[in-house]
Amino acid sequence: MTSESFLGTSGSHPAPQQAGPGAVPTAEDPFLVVDHLSVRFPTHDGLVQAVSDLSYTVRRGQTLGIVGESGSGKSVSSMAVLSLHNPKSTRLEGSITVGGQEVVGADDATMRKLRGKEVAMIFQDPLTALHPFYTVGQQITEAYRIHADVSKSTAKKRAIEMLDRVGIPQARSRVDDYPHQFSGGMRQRAMIAMSLVNDPKLLIADEPTTALDVTVQAQILDLLQDLQREFNSAIIIITHDLGVIAEMADDVLVMYAGRAVETGPTKLLLTAPEMPYTWGLLSSVPDVAADTDARLIPIPGNPPSLLNPPSGCPFNPRCVYKPKVPGELCVTTLPELLPAKVGRDHRRRCHLPDPHETYRLEVLPEIAPELAGQELAGQELAGQEKVGP
Repeated sequence: MTSESFLGTSGSHPAPQQAGPGAVPTAEDPFLVVDHLSVRFPTHDGLVQAVSDLSYTVRRGQTLGIVGESGSGKSVSSMAVLSLHNPKSTRLEGSITVGGQEVVGADDATMRKLRGKEVAMIFQDPLTALHPFYTVGQQITEAYRIHADVSKSTAKKRAIEMLDRVGIPQARSRVDDYPHQFSGGMRQRAMIAMSLVNDPKLLIADEPTTALDVTVQAQILDLLQDLQREFNSAIIIITHDLGVIAEMADDVLVMYAGRAVETGPTKLLLTAPEMPYTWGLLSSVPDVAADTDARLIPIPGNPPSLLNPPSGCPFNPRCVYKPKVPGELCVTTLPELLPAKVGRDHRRRCHLPDPHETYRLEVLPEIAPELAGQELAGQELAGQEKVGP
């Protein structure tokens, strides 16, 4: 699947203005602000630099997609939003505000009020996230009663209502079933019901369609979109599936080795990427409409160890375009996250002198020769019109 396969994705959104310190956020302000976040894990082998200097914002009603290979820091950064890391074995730096409330350094009482009510998370594996000794209904009612002063019977009615809302058949009888009695797709729906039972303003979905068949995947994504429209929730969707990102996300954050390497509106980033790592992600996705003999183009090498990340650009050991950069800049200097050539709010971390032209002239003809040919024909036609009578 090439970047031009995503032409139906959503458009750009203007950059939100952040509220000042202590200000009450308005409807136009970002609900979540992650500012220069770094997450480190001390181990016997050294310091694991899981997330480094990460910044992004999410507004109500907006969906941010976070993509990258395993170990890129996607889940670690999102778990920090809920303060789910053990403070005894985690070093956090930077700032995370949820609805104006600072999360980094917040006490347990503050976080208990935020979790479930203001922000909720759909975990990657609902079978391990749901408790095997309690029924699905008991777990949903417990999550509801923590934030709502209601009776058990009222909470159970709410649990049945939410199970029905997420498409569980015969919710009134299934509410008393245990997680192992649900299929994979139904467990994921139950997890979504638990996450949304308190109408949270921010929902973090960590690989919500992993290990589900394509039909159930489509149903889950449609459900998330319907619920977002109903509750005006902000959504962060963590995935390695660019097709999911194209369908769901307004904006995309590409992570590599714990850092943001490219950000921007979904349609723009997927059709005019300017970071070689993003090119590699796009070229390694199969295209169902392509020739069956077409060869996938994998990213060479392996992700770096976060115990000893490479100097300079973190992607430089795997980047085939490094020779195009003068000197040893890729190895010695970390590139800044600078504005890209194409598009407002599009930023990329790369030392290439003109990554947009490199993508258009070298990458696109390799991963999508038919699209490159169409672009060349359009340019030739435009040139003929200019020199015509």
